[in-house]
Formats: sequence, structure tokens, C-alpha cells
Amino acid sequence: MADSKLATLVTLLFIFSTKVLTTTAEETVAIKKQQDQEQPFVGVNIGTDVSNLLSPADLVSFLQLQKITHIRLYDADSDILRALAKSQIRVIVGVPNNQLLAIGSSNATSAAWIDRNVVAYYPDTLIAGIAVGDEVLTTIPSSAPLLLPAIESLYNALVASNLHTQIKISTPHAASIVLDPFPPSQAFFNQSLTPILLPLIQFLSKTSSPLMMNLYSYYVFMQNKGVVPLDNSLFKPLTPSKEMVDPNTLLHYTNVLDAMIDAVYFSIKNLNITDVVVLVTESGWPSKGDSKEPYATIDNADTYHSNLIKHVFDRSGTPLHPEYTSSIYIYELFNEDLRSSPVSEANWGLFYGNSTPVYLLHVSGSGTFLANDTTNQTYCVAMDGVDSRTLQAALDWACGPGRANCSEIQPGEDCYQPNNVKNHASYAFDSYYQKEGKAAGSCDFKGVAMITTSDPSKC
Repeated sequence: MADSKLATLVTLLFIFSTKVLTTTAEETVAIKKQQDQEQPFVGVNIGTDVSNLLSPADLVSFLQLQKITHIRLYDADSDILRALAKSQIRVIVGVPNNQLLAIGSSNATSAAWIDRNVVAYYPDTLIAGIAVGDEVLTTIPSSAPLLLPAIESLYNALVASNLHTQIKISTPHAASIVLDPFPPSQAFFNQSLTPILLPLIQFLSKTSSPLMMNLYSYYVFMQNKGVVPLDNSLFKPLTPSKEMVDPNTLLHYTNVLDAMIDAVYFSIKNLNITDVVVLVTESGWPSKGDSKEPYATIDNADTYHSNLIKHVFDRSGTPLHPEYTSSIYIYELFNEDLRSSPVSEANWGLFYGNSTPVYLLHVSGSGTFLANDTTNQTYCVAMDGVDSRTLQAALDWACGPGRANCSEIQPGEDCYQPNNVKNHASYAFDSYYQKEGKAAGSCDFKGVAMITTSDPSKC
């Protein structure tokens, strides 16, 4: 991410000004056409490195319960695609990186892939897009020459099936393909990638497809602590003096993500293309990390995601393109507890694998997205599999310094039985959680508690 330059250049953004410039009328019209095709939405990525992942049928029921209408898969899981039939949930399916060689080298293989993973399910399953590979240019650069041939071959197969206008095809990129991203007006694509990016974005323009980008304010903040304030990264309200200002355009930025999106737009414009929109295929904030990631907390994750969701549904666009709001897929739906270190890798989810929320998002007023924000019937209980000594320590804190009401779990009282530390801890944890008004972070107890819809006080 060109860290040294980034740190220097971000400082230029903290210049107060009152003048705001706009884009040209031609650019506005081109981007506005894309906005008119679909209202901005918030979707979720679904990774499957999860213990006891919900069955496909239960997963779809859960998505419907939570009012989630757009999802992205990293492959084309046949069981999930079959379960999505008639659900009205729109899905982006993925071509894994390890399949690029075969698809990019053979039209027959591409046609077979489309037949097997798209035609077999559409239109009962609303496949809205195909993500070909993931961050190929930065993670497996040796495969970069195969990327556009694979996309074009798959597109031709969609044309042959008369699905090319209903299903868009693109490829997600890492933010690091953009150099000097701050201030946004001087951003440009890594020039060593131009031989691939230019024809790719020309293809996206020709097919009215989006440029898919994985954009994480979290990583910008972590790599530039002391320069990028936390409040700007979390979409928190700012006073005018704390707004980031691009000294070249005098556009004001109130959050890091908008600046990242506009940096991509300026980079596209540098290729003399103005009608390709940005689709954010990943963005998120981890809820737990090790000592090297002290800002990976439940409070920060809750704040980031809650404000991100509100920002999309506010439809305020970005300073460069206020007429267009990018849709965003949150990374991710479930904590992928089977992921290896660092700790944060397993803690990006909005929910645990058993479908209980990691925290309750505060998105009231943002439509019906995510039902877990609208219910008051949530409780805090001890997690399964935690050793009794650790639970006892958390129980002692809740009933002592935490000032939870633990009278009902004393000997002879109504909730004393069953007499074991897990049940007593669940009662005490929930007492504390309710006392604190279900505030973000009040159901954690050093990682041994979780939010649920089952009331532990019903003894």
C-alpha cells in the first residue's frame, strides 16, 4: 500500500477548506446511469471455514430472517445454490484462483463451468454476478496473464446462454493495486499492472460491469496509526476541522472508505475511462485480535459496521461522486473459527457459526437489513467448551466488581440448580449484560461469553 508515501500524503488531507469541487457533467451522467439500474445495498461474504456451519437450508432461512438480500460466495457451492432457489436472495458466485488456468486456457472448460454453476440454477437461483478469482494481481501475479482471457471466455459462455445482460462478470482486487491513494486526486494504478488493468477496465466499460475492490479502512488505520485518526476510520461524526481535505480538489472527506473509493475512481479516470462504477466486494473490521491488533475490538467492529450500513443506506455517495453510492459486501457473515493465526483472521464475522450475533449492530432507521438489531430479546450466556476455571474467574468478576445480580444462583434459590459453573456463569453474564443496557462489549468476559436468543434466567 506504499506505506511510507501514504503516511506522508495523508497528512495533506487534514487541511481545512470550505470549497467543494464537483465532477464533470459527462462523468456524472455516466455514473448516474449505473445508479439507476439498482438501489445501493449491503451484502455479506460467506466463508465456510466454520465449525458446524449451518446446513444450506438453514443458512438460507437465516439469511431471510436477517433480511439479507445479497451474498457473495467464494466458490459455486452446489448445495447452497440449490437451497437459494426461489429465495429472491441475489448471489455472486466465485471462480477460485486455482481454476483460472483451466478456464483461461480453454473455451470448452469455460462453457462447462457456466453450464454447471450458472445455467443449472438460474433463474430459480438469482445469480447476479461472477467474481473470477480473488486479488489475483497481488496474490498470484504469475496467473495475471490468464485473468482477462478467463473473464472473456466465461463472458462468451454467458452470451451463448443469453445471460450476459443479467449476470455481470468481474474480478475483485486488493486496495494495494492503487498507489499514492491519499489524497485521492493523485492516486493511480500500479503502472506495472497497466497492461492487464487497462484492457480489463475497458472490458468492464463495454459490458457495463463494475470494478470489484476489497477495501479495508481497518488496514489503512493500522498501517498509519498517528496519521489517520480512528474516528475517521470508523465513520464517526467529525467537526469540520477534522475532516480530510484533498488539497488538489478541495473535496472534503469525513471517512477513510470514501477516500479509498474515490482514489479508485481517480485511478480509473487516469486510464481515460469514466463510466465504470466501483463495487466494494469486501470491507469490514475484526472484533478480536492479539496484542499486535489492539483496535480489533467488539466496540470498534460494531461501530464500523453500524456506521457503514447507515452510510450506504443514506445514499450520500462519495465527495467525488455524490450521485452514486457504491454497494458494499461486509466481510463477513460468520466468524471463521477454523482460520489460522493471527487471532483476527477468525474474528471478522457479524455472527458466530451457530448464528448467534457476535454483537448487536446499531442500524435502526436503515431499513430492515439485519433483523438482529430490531429485537430486544437477546441475552448473554457462557460459550460451550470453555474450561471451568476460566468460567469461574469470569463468574466471580460478574458477581463481584461487575455488580451483576447473582442472588438467584445462591444455594437454595430458584436458579441454583443445575449447580454447575456454566449455568451459573450464564445467569451472571446475562444479569450484567442486561444491567449495562446490552451495550456493545458488555457480553464478552474476555472472550468466554456470547449473545443468544435463549433466556438463561428461565430456570
